[in-house]
Amino acid sequence: MDDHELVSLLKQKNQQAFKEIVEKWQDMVFNTSLGIVQNFEDAEDLSQEVFIQVFESISSFKEEAKFSTWLYRITVSKCLDYLRSKKSKKRFAFLKSLYGDDNKTIAVPPDFQHPGVKMENKENAARLFKALEQLPDTQKVAFVLNKIEGLKYDEVGEVLGLSGSAVDGLLQRAKKNLQNQLKNYYTLYKE
Repeated sequence: MDDHELVSLLKQKNQQAFKEIVEKWQDMVFNTSLGIVQNFEDAEDLSQEVFIQVFESISSFKEEAKFSTWLYRITVSKCLDYLRSKKSKKRFAFLKSLYGDDNKTIAVPPDFQHPGVKMENKENAARLFKALEQLPDTQKVAFVLNKIEGLKYDEVGEVLGLSGSAVDGLLQRAKKNLQNQLKNYYTLYKE
């Protein structure tokens, strides 16, 4: 079945249609979430939340855009909400995270490793994902959707509600910010 047929059935709360939508789109939702939040468990949780929201709000889907665009919007929205929540919690938990509840220093978590990266590129990918964390959310999302998920500028624009030129501007700023963050590493690496 195509997406239009699946959506029509899902609007009738058809469980089989929901199962097929999840099977068809779960990798895209997970990979997008993982690229944005950079944590495997959080991406899994967010993916589940995305599909719950799809099931609960499918009646509001007007089919003016492609289903995939609507699904990307939900995914990005869930991820950005999560990141905002995480940032506000981080402000208050900073000292606690350094010393823990019993004032003992705790270990720093290892660098994020995306499972889709080949072994020989792990170090470079880890540096890239660490630099991605420093980007403003809209730049990070545009970069992930375009460079990691492979969406074209107009598709990224549809997901984010922006024009193609606005997406181009976001990506240019993201690339410049990433270059600035990574230039010291690559200068030392080349010497």
